Amino acid sequence: MPLLPLVYHPDYVAPLPDGHRFPMAKFRELYELLIRDGVAVSAQFRAPELPPRDWLELVHLPDYVRAYREGTLDTQAQRRIGLPWSAALARRTCIAVGGSVLTARLALANGLACNTAGGTHHAFPGYGSGFCIFNDLAIAARVMQSLGLAQKILIVDLDVHQGDGTAYIFQDDPSVFTFSMHCDINFPGKKQQSDLDVPLPEGMEDEAYLQTLAQYLPDLLAQVKPDLVLYDAGVDPHFDDLLGKLALTDTGLFRREMQVLGTCVKQGYPIACVIGGGYSKDLSGLVYRHSLLHRAATQIYEQYRLGA
Repeated sequence: MPLLPLVYHPDYVAPLPDGHRFPMAKFRELYELLIRDGVAVSAQFRAPELPPRDWLELVHLPDYVRAYREGTLDTQAQRRIGLPWSAALARRTCIAVGGSVLTARLALANGLACNTAGGTHHAFPGYGSGFCIFNDLAIAARVMQSLGLAQKILIVDLDVHQGDGTAYIFQDDPSVFTFSMHCDINFPGKKQQSDLDVPLPEGMEDEAYLQTLAQYLPDLLAQVKPDLVLYDAGVDPHFDDLLGKLALTDTGLFRREMQVLGTCVKQGYPIACVIGGGYSKDLSGLVYRHSLLHRAATQIYEQYRLGA
């Protein structure tokens, strides 16, 4: 039986100062958990390559790309990103973009694929923000279009924070439809206009969340008819998330993944998944929550006999 295509690279982890609230180690630990729990085997994982600069510049301004890659970005711009620059982080950032592009290609070929990183949706064309440097979702969409592999793309962003960078990048582009379902009172303070925004009240729990999603996603797929769905499966809507303000449980997150993946695959729409945000003092709990995407994807991949 064909196995779900997964994407990982050891360089998804880059060193950060002790005590930094971005849990960089979660990417390696997610890979290890999937193997340890028997969700995946090492042969399933494809390693991305560094993307050519031209790919980054399909979305980002050349001066910004150059300044970040060369380490000449000014201090204020680095503070806005929230991550201290290093050569290792710059390489990691580019590798993660390559991972999301590879995930998109694998999804188009197999119906479903998952990255073990990605979801940097706060990055704008000329600057980064909120731990996001280059917008991997936007770049993956543009690369698929430029290669002639997909033209109409739907971005489903269920991270707890609005995908403001992605919304801004595609605000005047009817070929990419942006859908963001997020906590209304959370970061960013200034929201951009997605093609469809669904702001949620603080403290929303599983049933109300899943019912809200069900009100929109099936009709949206029928309306957009995308060649490819890019799915940001942020786990920061969880009640234990440090930056979340919603109240989903582990069970609610798993049901969300089954709902999104099942709805897309059942209707015949290829879906490429990235893990999005998640922040917790309990690293093992956070990593498990991210793994729910891959656990659900494995079930859907087998149920619908994808890749055969």
